[in-house]
Amino acid sequence: MNLRHLAPSVTRSLLALASVLLTVGLQQPLHAAETDLTNFRRIEPQYIAALGDPGATSGTGAQVWGLWSQDPGPRGCKLDRYPELKASGVAPSQWKFDDKDWWLEEHGLIMEKPTFPLPPGKYLVTGDREVTSVLTIHPPDKSGKDKVGNQRWELADHATLYDVTHLGCRSARYTPATISLPCTPSNVRTTGFPVYPGADMPVVNGCRKQDYTVLIVIGLPATR
Repeated sequence: MNLRHLAPSVTRSLLALASVLLTVGLQQPLHAAETDLTNFRRIEPQYIAALGDPGATSGTGAQVWGLWSQDPGPRGCKLDRYPELKASGVAPSQWKFDDKDWWLEEHGLIMEKPTFPLPPGKYLVTGDREVTSVLTIHPPDKSGKDKVGNQRWELADHATLYDVTHLGCRSARYTPATISLPCTPSNVRTTGFPVYPGADMPVVNGCRKQDYTVLIVIGLPATR
């Protein structure tokens, strides 16, 4: 998910893609052909941590999706620096470490958490492949008192979640599996990085793991 780990041509293509989409209009074979992109403004890439059926064009459960407003990769902490991170509780980039809920990216860097939940609204998203689409996150429904409302999501023009997934960005959330075994980055094996596109993030002893799909946000509504 770290753009600095991508080839320079890929990084340039992301920024060029955003510029073309938002100033010239979308051309085939990209999706969003029915969307008025003049209503979007270009932004520095943001990242969505998403869960869902890769083949789905819409679904529920967006209340458990999160957002990194900036690339968390360069702000990550190397595994061999974990003792210092644990001791201070704060990464060099000034994000707080939570030993009960921590994240890992494909190069073996401990990441800051995304912000939960993902705010309702529209997002211009891409996987830096062939498809760009407008993702709509609906407001939470009324699931009952003291409960987090369920949120629907949908992609425009029949795009699927897989279509807008950045396959090279891998991310996983680790939480304690039991109260008796520690769930700690010190248990992460140091081999096998980077994790290749499509592969699962490593299992860590003592932890419950949840792999997340990563979408790149390249535009937001002009009025937002």
